[in-house]
Amino acid sequence: MERTLAIIKPDGVQKRLTGEILRRIEGVGLTVKSLRMLQLDRATAGRFYAVHRERPFYHSLIEYMTSGPVVVIALEGPNAVTRYRTLIGNTNPDNADEGTIRRLYGDSIERNVVHGSDSGENGIIETSFFFSTSELEMITNGSSD
Repeated sequence: MERTLAIIKPDGVQKRLTGEILRRIEGVGLTVKSLRMLQLDRATAGRFYAVHRERPFYHSLIEYMTSGPVVVIALEGPNAVTRYRTLIGNTNPDNADEGTIRRLYGDSIERNVVHGSDSGENGIIETSFFFSTSELEMITNGSSD
């Protein structure tokens, strides 16, 4: 089992794509372990994207990611990173495969609707950034009352 983080970015939430994106995620057999909608502040976005701090797009990325609510989702499944990244497509929607989320709904390399962890290691780091251990260990497939 592998874990990965999905973020429905401000443009995806604004376009009301949350349900459609979740449907597609579950359609490829990934399990939603935990999710929440939140408004990132500049400090939190800055910590999450610290790896990009020296890149020229860093400030516009922070501005964009704090421009509206996002939905953060911890996903789990065999080969979750690869399966989710295949579903979302290339970072640049113009270069993404037909039928992928970014190709269908993304507007640009920055406003591309979703984020996905780029490795299994980062999937663990990124999901742990947004979710506690107890949130990630919750049973999501049914419950006993």
